[in-house]
Amino acid sequence: MLNHPPESPSALAEAGQAPERLAHRRNLLQLVDLRWLAVAGQLLTMMAAQYLLDVRLPLREMLTLLVALALFNAASWLRSLLSVPVTNAELFAGLLVDVAVLTGQLYFAGGVTNPFIFIYLLQVAVASVLLRPRYVWALVSATTLAFVALTQWYRPLDLPGLRQVALSSDYVGGLLVCFALDATLFAIFIVRITRNLRRRDEALARLRQRAAEEEHIVRMGLLASGAAHELGTPLATLSVILGDWSRMAPFAGEPELREEIEEMQRQIARCKAIVAGILTSAGETRGEAPVETTLYAFLDELAGEWRRTRGAVLDYRRDGPDLPIISDTALAQMIGNILDNALEAAPGRVPRLRASWDEDTLVVGVTDNGPGFAPEMLERLGTPYQSSKGTPGRGLGLFLAVNVARTLGGHIAAHNVEGGAEVTITLPLAALMPQEDAKDNGR
Repeated sequence: MLNHPPESPSALAEAGQAPERLAHRRNLLQLVDLRWLAVAGQLLTMMAAQYLLDVRLPLREMLTLLVALALFNAASWLRSLLSVPVTNAELFAGLLVDVAVLTGQLYFAGGVTNPFIFIYLLQVAVASVLLRPRYVWALVSATTLAFVALTQWYRPLDLPGLRQVALSSDYVGGLLVCFALDATLFAIFIVRITRNLRRRDEALARLRQRAAEEEHIVRMGLLASGAAHELGTPLATLSVILGDWSRMAPFAGEPELREEIEEMQRQIARCKAIVAGILTSAGETRGEAPVETTLYAFLDELAGEWRRTRGAVLDYRRDGPDLPIISDTALAQMIGNILDNALEAAPGRVPRLRASWDEDTLVVGVTDNGPGFAPEMLERLGTPYQSSKGTPGRGLGLFLAVNVARTLGGHIAAHNVEGGAEVTITLPLAALMPQEDAKDNGR
């Protein structure tokens, strides 16, 4: 029904997924960097404890774990070079490896009595920023289970000059409750903050897109207004010439020529009406006040005018109580553009126009009998220059329609139906009704 873009579905899918893929790849590289810091920190801590503080550690086992972590990190860096997309599950698996290695190191270094046990919270914080909530809670569970295990199974630290003191069960229980509470709060609040930041970024992106579209519309409006001014003079000249021809004897005496002249006069009158509509939409109303009408009159006139000017048949129905509205030129042009697209999508077939409304909402549906929308067209509904006609500058109809609907507080949806495609315009009636009636309707 509407103009189809030339891009392939695979290209559009890759374009839509590219930002998320890039973010996951960058997150993987961030984990690689953090893991190298962890390897260096653990090595430095073990050397300082062994040789400066004279704490006897099982270095062979601990260094084996550290080498394994370094090898895994090198493999993760090589994985980041591949073109295969990085997933949340891969990032989660990497964090699980970090938790497992940290648990092994703490097992050989005092378990719950080691103050570094709260480094688990760093893993929880990183997961809260990088992963989806279900993975975050899975990691919270894993770290809590590791904490519980380290309260029961670990090798005590061999501290020189100090005898081993067993921690009371109440103290260990307090540590566990503290850890679980901290991990839960980390997960809840960091996930919420991250979600809010993402929503803010998405909202800013939508605002930037809307500003760019509105700037584009302003430029087109200025060009259209200038073109309308320029076309006024030649159209008036042609109208005068055709009027003179119609009164000349050679033309007046030939019925066929007279009919052709009358047809040309009708087409020029249509062009002048279009130019007047452009100037009116641009704000140059030439002192004309907004016209109050009714939904019945507005829709009936729109359908009748479209039939006359396009010379086509239209299956038109309306359903709802007659309500007062302000005649909106932009709305009429928007529906007319969508009807034109329906006619182009299925030449020779009869497009359908359905309008229904209640006290609050107007719904206008235009259906064709064409091939339907391509999937990529539905994904990029309302973006400019989405045309399959191969003509430069085409593909603006739906883009303008979406922005007109948005200006009126409504929206446009498109989908395929059996035997064709349908575009549905949903608008709040308050945006079309006179101010007094809109207030009464709001009560």
